[in-house]
Amino acid sequence: MNASILLGILLIAVGAFSSGSFAVPFGKIKGWQWETYWMVFSLGAYILFPLMACLIFAPDFIQIIKSTPSKIVLTVFLLGAVYGIGNLSFGLALRYLGLSLGYALSLGLMLAIGTLIPPMIDGRLHVMMQNSGGTLLILGVVVACVGIALSAWSGILKDKHVSDLKKQESIGEFNLMKGAMASVLVGITGSAMSLGFEQGLPISEIASKLSIDPLFTMMPVLLVLFSGTFVTTIVWCVYLGYKNNSLKDYSTAASPKILTTNYLFGLLAGLLWFGQFIVYGMGKSKMGPFTFTSWGILMALTIVFATVWGLMRKEWKGAPTKVYVLMILSLIIIIISSFMIGISGSE
Repeated sequence: MNASILLGILLIAVGAFSSGSFAVPFGKIKGWQWETYWMVFSLGAYILFPLMACLIFAPDFIQIIKSTPSKIVLTVFLLGAVYGIGNLSFGLALRYLGLSLGYALSLGLMLAIGTLIPPMIDGRLHVMMQNSGGTLLILGVVVACVGIALSAWSGILKDKHVSDLKKQESIGEFNLMKGAMASVLVGITGSAMSLGFEQGLPISEIASKLSIDPLFTMMPVLLVLFSGTFVTTIVWCVYLGYKNNSLKDYSTAASPKILTTNYLFGLLAGLLWFGQFIVYGMGKSKMGPFTFTSWGILMALTIVFATVWGLMRKEWKGAPTKVYVLMILSLIIIIISSFMIGISGSE
């Protein structure tokens, strides 16, 4: 593994930590229904922070987007809207399953689909399969799926051993069936983000020609992609707000202090979530021609960090030792798979 690939993996790992941590501030929000704090989170994650990043790292972003063929911009925007469905489902998966199991089931499918579909479409997977790197990539995805399956199995075993009362103590609305259904939808639609990144490469190339630092040429892509995501989010969250009579949450809380802190924690979650892509974009730029391998690394390591947070939040409290051992084994396997996927791009 050359130094550039290793640096890329390390940068993506930092992004994965940010991604695996973004839902933690939600636990500090009081009195708001899910659709309210998810809307505040989304405003920060999809609009405010991407716009700030463009202003700081790619100040010519408007010219970059105007210089990109409209078909490409529209495609990336629409893929962002499809991803919005996946991310809304992801929010529900975390709501019903908690951090550990919610991340494992949701991101597992996103890893496999999001790593392989984009290069299948543009032909890079066929090129990669002509040498040992292609075999290593497929093997890495398979190993990741094994690790994720073990992680999910450990979660199911935990569900059998832990009482409903203890589940409710750590995950207020625990529901295995609803969470699993949401996770499947995440895997199917959420991988549109990975495809959006790859379809947005022409935008990055134009940014590079306009002298944007190669580490930050993804910023305009993110702004276009997540603008589509925000449109989907607005529609669903406003609908739920009307249905659940929670639109008043935006202006009311038990006290002005709680209202302010709710907004701050919602925006902090958005900052953590978006922050992953600043570092991810930097790492992706180091991965050579096979940039799609970055996605598998991000998903795999995000699952690891989210599971660690789940342990710290006592989501596994009451589970027997053998379940802990199985869960830790699954994390080790997932970490190994992330390096296999990363190395495959240099073979």
